[in-house]
Amino acid sequence: MTPMPDPAVETGALLDTWRARTDATLQQALDSVADGEPRLHAAMGHAVLLGGKRMRPLLVHATAYAFGAPAGAADAAAAAVELVHAYSLVHDDLPAMDDDALRRGQPTVHVAFDEATAILAGDALQTLAFSLLAESPLAAEVRLAMVATLARASGANGMCGGQALDLAATGDGGSIGVAALERLHAMKTGALLRAAVALGALTAGVDAQTRARLDDFADALGLAFQIRDDLLDIEGDSATLGKTAGKDVAQDKATFPALIGADASRARLDGLAARMRDALAPFGETVGPLAALGRRAIERDH
Repeated sequence: MTPMPDPAVETGALLDTWRARTDATLQQALDSVADGEPRLHAAMGHAVLLGGKRMRPLLVHATAYAFGAPAGAADAAAAAVELVHAYSLVHDDLPAMDDDALRRGQPTVHVAFDEATAILAGDALQTLAFSLLAESPLAAEVRLAMVATLARASGANGMCGGQALDLAATGDGGSIGVAALERLHAMKTGALLRAAVALGALTAGVDAQTRARLDDFADALGLAFQIRDDLLDIEGDSATLGKTAGKDVAQDKATFPALIGADASRARLDGLAARMRDALAPFGETVGPLAALGRRAIERDH
């Protein structure tokens, strides 16, 4: 009798394949600008190629796969969202922001190089992301929608705005309410994760009703991802996390454990896990990798 395939093994193989495709596309994108200033190019590579969870590009690929996009169609979008994420980390780590010396187990870009180079590297990674989308081999209307989606998620009403709210609350983290903290996280972390799922949906050309369910899934995942980050900051260690543990407490940042406690934060994660399951429930087995990424956001240790 032929053994039944193991869905977990198949999902793991798909995620490994998409991660490899993302790394290859990122390398190609960096190679395309390798004739520029050498120190800047090295700093860009340091920010992008030295590890990372690749959660955002995996969400792009998993969504595109779930709804029948051709293999490789999501490559540019997956790499683009990771480039924007990488740029944001470079800038977040600067002394003017979170002032961190460790990222992905390596010195942060401004430590490995210098602050001016780090700022320029972040700027260059962001523009490279939009270049990838604009030049991808998709229909013009799809490319335009992707550029708009990523721009909105990255800007003043998305990731950058969330970072500004976070900086404003730092040093007085207990003064912010839960609703305001959810808004902060939805902008700073959730917007780019939602954009990743939206980019995958655009690649596959799904209908409006499906997009709405996927956005609900991604919204829950984004908040879960940040609550897990908040918990890891107080429960993890720097070696496992690949970044400095305990920074949130030291800087009196607004976090869920600080506002509602660790136990209540874990309970919120349980609720968000159920919401993700409900959002994907109408779809078939092809959303397995997407569901697995939702679980990973909650269960990860770094």
